Amino acid sequence: MKSNEASRRSFLKNAAAITAAASLPTILTQKVLGANPAPKPVSANDKVNLACCGIGNQGGSDVKSFYRTGLCNIVALCDVDMGAPHTQEILKQFPDVPRFKDFREMFDKMGNQFDAVTAGVPDFAHFPIAMLAMSQGKHIFSEKPMGRTFNEVELMIKAAKKYKVATQMGNQGHSEANYFQFKAWVDAGIIKDVTAITAHMNSPRRWHGWDFKNAKYPEKQPIPSTLDWNTWLMTSRFHDYNKDYVNGQWRCWYDFGMGALGDWGAHIIDTAHEFLHLGLPYEIDCLKSEGYNTFFFPQSTTLAFKFPKRNNMPPLTITWYDGVDNVPEVPEGYGTDTKLDPNIPPASNGKIQPSKLNPGKIIYSKELTFKGGSHGSTLSIIPESKAKEMASKLPEVPKSTSNHYANFLKGCKGEEVCRSRFEVAGPLSQVLNLGVLSQQLNAKLLFDRETKQITNNKVANELLVGTPPRKGWEQFYKL
Repeated sequence: MKSNEASRRSFLKNAAAITAAASLPTILTQKVLGANPAPKPVSANDKVNLACCGIGNQGGSDVKSFYRTGLCNIVALCDVDMGAPHTQEILKQFPDVPRFKDFREMFDKMGNQFDAVTAGVPDFAHFPIAMLAMSQGKHIFSEKPMGRTFNEVELMIKAAKKYKVATQMGNQGHSEANYFQFKAWVDAGIIKDVTAITAHMNSPRRWHGWDFKNAKYPEKQPIPSTLDWNTWLMTSRFHDYNKDYVNGQWRCWYDFGMGALGDWGAHIIDTAHEFLHLGLPYEIDCLKSEGYNTFFFPQSTTLAFKFPKRNNMPPLTITWYDGVDNVPEVPEGYGTDTKLDPNIPPASNGKIQPSKLNPGKIIYSKELTFKGGSHGSTLSIIPESKAKEMASKLPEVPKSTSNHYANFLKGCKGEEVCRSRFEVAGPLSQVLNLGVLSQQLNAKLLFDRETKQITNNKVANELLVGTPPRKGWEQFYKL
């Protein structure tokens, strides 16, 4: 691994190599920017009117999932590429719903016709959509992770509190069996005195096999005629179009996505983070960074997140492993793990390939060890002999009253509390933000939980805020 100083110099050199593009004309009217309406109540007998940003891939899956609840009307569709193959299914399903390429235009023209907004778009694009929605009194469902930078997530948490809207991050397993089991087992004292968690995602990722020794941004290509590239870029610094930035490829690049950790961390460590009251770590150690470069994510990474003692809970370390050949050791009695858990949905680029160890976690307490998967997968006690001994002591686990989508819509109506609301999902997302910074700089980071500053690395501390938004997009950081 390169030294921290070399990593910093390399990052700064690459960051300086790209300049901001010319400003975009402001589409939002002053009427929209200046208004901060309270959320409009949705009566018990009415459906939630939903405007959907991002209607292909995961965004399209979200639209269908919301519609299947029977609790909403789809009243507006927004996507920067309405002519792309992956948007056609939703367009055909809702042929008469108004369509927009730019979410700002959608707010200008239809802002008084919808109650809530979905943001099923790339990681870096969640922030402006969510901030505008909340400032306009619209409830917001944002895919995970909440934002690409620590500061964006911080602003989103504060905005949710300020505007008093219903919010939900799209880690769908947070409304399934694992959520209710984990809470019940903590409340019953089954899960207690946890000192270590191993979290792992060892399936192939999009950037695996790329030439990291000669890493660079891809060459400029012609922009597809149907794609609004300037709007796709949103607040991020300018890049010329290349097919390796879009349709899920954005996850490969530090400028746009959050790699395997941002993609899967919110599905694997979410319940442990909430019910063990972890908050933010005080230290993040980059223990392994094979294939390190300053453009895209490593071929494999090991990160250690250290959390302090919390009330009567002991200090805890989460060790994250990604990469095909970076499989963690498992405890005796773990058992075979060759079949994929049915609770784990397909990835956006196809099925998750079975690996030596399927995505999940191992939770070590002073008395018990727990084996768990991802998303809604439930925990089991290992080894089997210990599980049999504990069987009579396990509490009854309540059933979910609603899936993640119905929970959000019921939250909009005041009927339920959103389980992954921004005050819960925000600190989890910030843990992932800090982990990505450690990857990006190949560095150990010391974090002050009170001041929310990185104390040992000036570049990393500046990157909590990130690079300045393109001219014309600063307004979203002031809403």
